[in-house]
Amino acid sequence: MGGYVTETIRREPVAQTLEENYMPYVMSVILSRAIPEIDGLKPAHRKLLYTMYKMGLLKGNKTKSANVVGQTMRLNPHGDGPIYATMVRMSRGNESLLYPYIDSKGNFGKVYSRDMQYAASRYTEVKLEEFCELLFADVDKGTVEFVPNYDGTDYEPLLLPVKVPTILINPNRGIAVGMASNIASFHLEDVINATVALLKSSKANLQNIIKGPDFPTGGYCVEDPQVMEQVIEKGTGTFRLRAKAQIIPKENRIEITEIPYGTTVEAIMDRIIAGVKEGSYKEISDVRDESDLKGLRLTIDAKRGTDLELLLAKLYRDTPMEDTFSCNFNVLINAYPKQLGIRHLLLHWLDFRMDCVRGRLRYDINLDEKKLHLIRGLEQLLLDIDRVIALIRATPKEKDVVPSLMREFLLDEEQAEYVANIRLRNINKEFITSRVSERQALEDKIASNKLLYGSDKRIKKYIEEELKEILKKYRKPRKTVLIEPIEELIEEEEEMTTESQILLLTRENYLKKIPQSQYDPNQEQRLKDGDDVRYELEVNEWGDLLIFTTAHRVFKLRVADIESVRHTELGLFLPHELEMEDGEETVLALATNDYSGYVLFAFERGKVAKIPLSSYATKTNRRMLVRAYDDSQQLVRALALDKEAPLLFSRYERQKENWLLIDSSLIPEKTTRHSQGVNVMRIGKTGRLTDMEPASSSANLEKFRSKTIPSAGKVRRPFE
Repeated sequence: MGGYVTETIRREPVAQTLEENYMPYVMSVILSRAIPEIDGLKPAHRKLLYTMYKMGLLKGNKTKSANVVGQTMRLNPHGDGPIYATMVRMSRGNESLLYPYIDSKGNFGKVYSRDMQYAASRYTEVKLEEFCELLFADVDKGTVEFVPNYDGTDYEPLLLPVKVPTILINPNRGIAVGMASNIASFHLEDVINATVALLKSSKANLQNIIKGPDFPTGGYCVEDPQVMEQVIEKGTGTFRLRAKAQIIPKENRIEITEIPYGTTVEAIMDRIIAGVKEGSYKEISDVRDESDLKGLRLTIDAKRGTDLELLLAKLYRDTPMEDTFSCNFNVLINAYPKQLGIRHLLLHWLDFRMDCVRGRLRYDINLDEKKLHLIRGLEQLLLDIDRVIALIRATPKEKDVVPSLMREFLLDEEQAEYVANIRLRNINKEFITSRVSERQALEDKIASNKLLYGSDKRIKKYIEEELKEILKKYRKPRKTVLIEPIEELIEEEEEMTTESQILLLTRENYLKKIPQSQYDPNQEQRLKDGDDVRYELEVNEWGDLLIFTTAHRVFKLRVADIESVRHTELGLFLPHELEMEDGEETVLALATNDYSGYVLFAFERGKVAKIPLSSYATKTNRRMLVRAYDDSQQLVRALALDKEAPLLFSRYERQKENWLLIDSSLIPEKTTRHSQGVNVMRIGKTGRLTDMEPASSSANLEKFRSKTIPSAGKVRRPFE
């Protein structure tokens, strides 16, 4: 066996390759999968609901979910799994939506639970909710455009002619390529009132109408007028959500019955249990998930004497019991993604709804004019019905009946065809008179519809009345309660002493916390044999201690959670407390009150990463972060700076030592924690960076200064 293998390498610009191969996928994800349209639905939602509508499930009985999934594959070929998952989220049983589209029977899981999985489609049953009447009314009357399905065997609507702005009354999330959409849900009454206000003036003050979101899982939302204004005008902003909790003093417990939208009971429990193990919640004796068919309930038992108000405040601070919802209102408008605030979103919806109303009016006018035309033909027969019968009987061939009627009674072909198709039993004066009597009603209806069709003002009034009727029928109480802004500092922090704390960390990783008033630097501290203090740090009670290790991790301890000790005690053994790995050593310890300043990491090949300390701040009380600094290079030294300062670097190469003095401001900061940094000191193949340290202002060091980087520095002579 022999021969040669030839390989053809095609050279072309990367931009061209991306445009030809990647761009079609990107556009497909954006336009046909992830981003909702003005009817509030993604394509997968619309295909499923329309299939159920065609199956007669708006008025009929429930059918097996598997049946619906199979039928939907005629419009959506993405597989039964994704289709059923879409159905689950839209069901009443899952509680994901304020106004569910699907009436469900069986286990559909819960949006607030990670572990409550939904049953297989063969065990569950579904039909459309009554609310879907607002989605499908007049769908077959020219209100929306229909297009062929993926294989051309059927037709489906591009949009549904929704009578209410569903885009804002049910939450919707989607992740496309290069963009995402995260739309909050709002109370139906607020949305309809805002829409009516915009019908009267596009500049209406919506902040007086919509003051906050309304989520299916309930809970609380902190009112923030500035955030709400941003959401109304730009479609961006972050809402602060809280769980609904009740303190039961007699039983010394806290019961949680509603949680922020987007989190789960298990996530809250996991964080509480982890906190108990860490010692953050010494007041808690037990935590149980008691959710059942009646709804969600998470019970937290506290020890005797616990301040339940303070415990609840800590839980809000440290766990997903308090969470945020970041709005990003990206919507497809005429096949183009746009980020819109509530105002412009509703204005676009009103344009869409007016087009739907005009489409239905146009359909009705054409249909009624056709009926009127046929009735006018019947009028010609009313005077001599016997003559009509005689003419039909006397016509020898069937194909000649229509031409004979047209000729004898001055009818057009459409009218004559209609007369010829009337059953013999109906060719009588009573039938024809009753049909002719409909003429005036039809003429009035056509005139009324034409008047409405030709007037934007009348159409807007029609939509306003329609929305008010919808509100009467579907109004229900708000689920998410809006509350006043919350004080940033919880009671525990208000009670904390303002006295500074001294933190001592030894080489053997023993940690001591001593109030400054009790600390005497001349007093001998109890240490293990051979151990000594490596770090002496001063920080406020509400500050944080950060410990960077050789395993490229950073551990974070709240100073308030560290117990104070006397000078005669060894202190807290961190490797055990933090569950550090064998051989994991501390490379830097620092304390901060506000996460200002920088951390610098110097690596053996001359690179330095300057990371803002704020990059290590987290919204949740996470105790450990991985990849705290770059793990692809050998670390030489880590250093914390409160402000920009001179730095002295040393390099050893070819039995010579070079020094380099620079200002830290020359080193650009990198927001990515594991950044490789920038070249500061040039290093040869056999050399290495040996140290980095803060430099004192000394005339002797100025000759090593460089105003640019990278630099090789200058050779240090003996005795310098």
